[in-house]
This record gives sequence, structure tokens and C-alpha cells, in this order.
Amino acid sequence: MLELLAAPPVDPLWDLSAEYAADPRPERLDLVLGVYRNHHGVTPVMAAVKEAEIRLADRSDSKEYRGLSGHTAFNRAMLSMVLGTEARTSRATAVQTVAGTGALRLVADLVRQTRPGTTVWISDPAYVNHRPILEGAGLAVRTYGCGDGMLDDLRAARRGDVVLLQGCCHNPTGIDPDAATWEALAGLAAEHGWVPFVDLAYHGLGDGLDADLWATRMLADRLPEVLIAVSCSKNFGLYSDRTGCAIVLGPSRQTLRHVETALQNAARVMYSMPPDHGAAVVATVLADQGLRAVWREELDAMRGRITANRADLVAHLDALGCPEVAASLRSQKGMFSMLPLTPEQMRRMRRQSAIYGTNAGRINIAGVCAHRIPFLAQGIAAALETPRAVPAL
Repeated sequence: MLELLAAPPVDPLWDLSAEYAADPRPERLDLVLGVYRNHHGVTPVMAAVKEAEIRLADRSDSKEYRGLSGHTAFNRAMLSMVLGTEARTSRATAVQTVAGTGALRLVADLVRQTRPGTTVWISDPAYVNHRPILEGAGLAVRTYGCGDGMLDDLRAARRGDVVLLQGCCHNPTGIDPDAATWEALAGLAAEHGWVPFVDLAYHGLGDGLDADLWATRMLADRLPEVLIAVSCSKNFGLYSDRTGCAIVLGPSRQTLRHVETALQNAARVMYSMPPDHGAAVVATVLADQGLRAVWREELDAMRGRITANRADLVAHLDALGCPEVAASLRSQKGMFSMLPLTPEQMRRMRRQSAIYGTNAGRINIAGVCAHRIPFLAQGIAAALETPRAVPAL
């Protein structure tokens, strides 16, 4: 049977990570995967998370199943953190998922159950896993441009379509809509009848937690239905604990009961129920005033270091005579920066300087140690240089 299986496509990010791991050069720099690293190049366990784990270990007396919706205290905490007010949370339901990826897939399955063949609009460029997740759920995918053409493209979205919007710190570009554009998007959704699907993976790492959640909350205030996928990987550092949440705002309690059951059923046939540990950690942190304050301080410090990394890279690129690249980075925010380099220039940067980013130009600015910023800037500058032709003999 297995001999009938054709060679499937490899995941481009993990394929690059494997190439990096096999690179013997000691100066190599991994900017592929979206993980935060501190000044020592380590992805740390946050102090608030570590203290919560200690408390959980001390009082743990059972590993019993939690149920199809996962950790209920975590779900309530996610509703409160993301939506902010009782007026919004009273219109919503939440189900714990296997990280943000699981939330995206469960919500995609909910859309398919509701209206098979629904068209979902994603940005171009988009997070590399958006299209595979949506198409894997049996949905049709169309694209809208980032930046100035975004609103024009989305005027073609029809009633019943779903529009996937990244709530903050757009991956891969690092460029978010401004407040006026967000307001216009809410108006378009209300006028044309499409449903926003907000992907929240980097809240707290752009302009601050509440500022990064403003657009999602505004959509919740303006529209009867909003779909939300939430990840705790980045802002709690729970990458390998796979902790996330699917949130749905709807027009009635009966509708929300149907939504929760549909999400539970989708989870049941994929993984039954999500792992408890990360959700228990987040619930413990957010329920304790002291731990929550420590977490917010750590999150703000992470955001500050990412912002400083980007500013330092801009300054070094300016000093190296690369003003166009520097200018393109100034308005970006969050973990990722999008370099205006061609795929060949990105490959050249890997070959010449052992600096690994995606062929599309994305680098993880949150993964660079501060003392390596000059090396990164020099590698970018070298990749921009036109290779000299070898003279014929």
C-alpha cells in the first residue's frame, strides 16, 4: 500500500530549519522559525510560567480527562483577556485547542459544517500554514493584497464569505492596518455580510497587549459574528505545550451552544481533547494578580527587546549604505521583519553569510541576539551586492 504514496511536499520552514541544523559554520544564524530568544540566544521559560508550574506540581493529584472543551478556567480566562468586557464575553464561547494551529483548523471545520464550500480570503503574502489548513478543511481560498489594495480587494468578498485577518504583528510582513483601515474593514463586513476570522498569535509583542487586541475588540463591538483563533505559544512562551483557544462570537446563546458542540465534535474526531498542562499554566497565571503582573512585565520586556533589535538593525543598515532596506523595516512590528530581497538574494545570504531566512524575505527579528545585529546587517548588505562576473579565460 505505502508504495503507492507519491512524494509529498515538505514544509518549507522546517525544511530550512533542517538545512540550518546541518550547516557546519559556527557563525550561522537561524532566523527561520518564529520563536523569541533572549540576549543569550535561548528561548526562555518565563518566570511567571515557571512559578505557575511549581504551584501546579505541588497541588497536582490527578491526570483525569478535562473534557472535549478542555480546561474551562483557561477558556474563561482567554475570553476575558481577548475580549476585555462582559458585554463582549457574554456573546462568546471558547474551546481550548492544540495551539493556534488547532484553533485555526477547528474554526475552519466549523465554517465547513455551517456552509460547505465557503470561500475564505487570506492575505497575500500570508502565514505559510493558512492556506493548507483551510484547504485541508475543504474550504475554497482567495487572496487579498496587503497595504493599499486591501480594501479594494475585499470589496469583492460576498455575503457568507469569511475573511481571515491577522489581529496584530502580521506574519510575514510585520505591517498592520492602521486604525482607520480596521474601521473600514468593519464597515465592509457589515455592508457586504462577510465574517471576520481573526488570527491572534503575537498579541503583546507589537504595541502592547491591549493595543494589539484593540482591532479584535472593535470588530466584536461592531459585528454580530466574529471568529477568533488564539495562540499562547509566543506571549506565554509555551511553544511545545501547544496551548490555544478557539473563540466564536454569535448572536444568541442557542447559536453559541450549537457552535460549542460543533467545535467539540470536530476536536473529538481529530485529537479528542487538548493537552492540559499549558492551559493550566495560563489559567494559573491569569487568575493570580501577582503572577499576572510578572507575566505582563516579562511580555513588555520581550516587546521592548524586539523593538530595539529592529531599530538597531535599521541603524546598521543605514550606516552600511542600505537606506531602502532600512526604510522598509521602520514601520514593521512584532516578531518578523520582511526584507525587500529577492529569493536569489535570500539564498545568497545563506550561502555567503550563513544567515537563514525564508526565500520570501522573512526573518525572525525576535530570534537575534543584540550583539549579532551588525553581523546580520553585513550579511544583508552583502546579499544586495551584484555578484561580479567571472572573466572568460
